[in-house]
Amino acid sequence: MHIGTRIKEVLKDKHKPVTWLAKEISCERTNIYNVFSRKDISTGLLQRLCIVLDHDFFKELSEETFPNEKK
Repeated sequence: MHIGTRIKEVLKDKHKPVTWLAKEISCERTNIYNVFSRKDISTGLLQRLCIVLDHDFFKELSEETFPNEKK
């Protein structure tokens, strides 16, 4: 999974603009576009994004990494 692309998709699905996300995580709008281009991301930033977007990216990454694990 390209995490930046996935974050962008979730933001779009939530019908929120980039400016809203930037304000929520206290950064510049241009930094959000930088996040969208990233293949990987720090766990601290990803945790903040999970909270703000109310979406569990960690679960998605885990399911992709370990597809045969029992749920």
